[in-house]
Amino acid sequence: MKLDFEHRSAAHCENGVTANLLRFHGYEYSEPLVFGLSGSLFFVNLPFIKLAGFPVVSFRPLPGMIFSRVMRMLGFKTRSTIFLSKKNAVKELDNLLEKGIPAGVVVGMYYLPYMPIEYRFHFNAHNLCVIGKEEDQYIVSDPVATEIVKLSSKDMLRARFAKGTYPPMGKLYWIQSAPKEQPDLNLLVRKAIKKNCHRMLYQPGPVPWVGVNAFHYMAKNIPKFPEKYGTRKAALYLAQIVRMMEEIGTGGAGFRFLYAAFLQEAATITRIDELNVFSERMTAIGDLWREFAACAARIYKNRSSEDVNYQYIGRFLGEIGKQETQFFRDLEKIV
Repeated sequence: MKLDFEHRSAAHCENGVTANLLRFHGYEYSEPLVFGLSGSLFFVNLPFIKLAGFPVVSFRPLPGMIFSRVMRMLGFKTRSTIFLSKKNAVKELDNLLEKGIPAGVVVGMYYLPYMPIEYRFHFNAHNLCVIGKEEDQYIVSDPVATEIVKLSSKDMLRARFAKGTYPPMGKLYWIQSAPKEQPDLNLLVRKAIKKNCHRMLYQPGPVPWVGVNAFHYMAKNIPKFPEKYGTRKAALYLAQIVRMMEEIGTGGAGFRFLYAAFLQEAATITRIDELNVFSERMTAIGDLWREFAACAARIYKNRSSEDVNYQYIGRFLGEIGKQETQFFRDLEKIV
């Protein structure tokens, strides 16, 4: 049993699953458009939530929000559920497939044997789409894979109930029904841009850890790492930031490049030509994030020059924050 499902690779797993599920229902939206409609370009540094022993740094909202935001905006009815029982988790997935419904699944990446060994680390928020089952093998559309892959029932169950930080608990999500009318993309794109600007600029309020406030908070704290944590732990903390930027999802620069591509599409959809200029500005900001990651990597590998140190990258991050803050202030005015 295999559904008639077109697999396409993507830069980011949740974007990719969302776009592929939409395509299954007849909606041909690019990955950048899906990401842009979700209004999910973000930045957080949460000292009270740990991943691998260090505070979380993220460039997007919580896992699952891209899918839910896009579907809600477009008018799709969806459902998601987690499970306490492994037996019920298997039964629900198999029932969906028997009904011809592809299902998004959240898994622990470490337990996916088709993944190259260098990508198999304990990250429990990877998204893939299950599109069929043949005997004891699930047929899987994983957006980070170049082609459709298979996963044994045993490996699927193990991945769905991976333990550790943020266990997926067998989570499934799927589309129940599509809207009766085609969405007005012009209206929705403008609305999504305004929402993203609001989330970055105003949603934080006085909280220092999210949105534009987080740039200042993190830029102020990075220079204190060696004194606060010691040489070895400071380097590990810096390595964790780079890992969140460059290895988990599309990271800091990658999400910026995706949003830049979205703004190009938005310029055509809304006929606001100036959005092409904002696309170029966001691409330049993405380049700065890549440079920041490279400098940070040289520091924690002890390969940097004397002038590229914790103080330097703290100032560097502060400059990125100024540019992103001004970017969203300007973008808010033209839509």
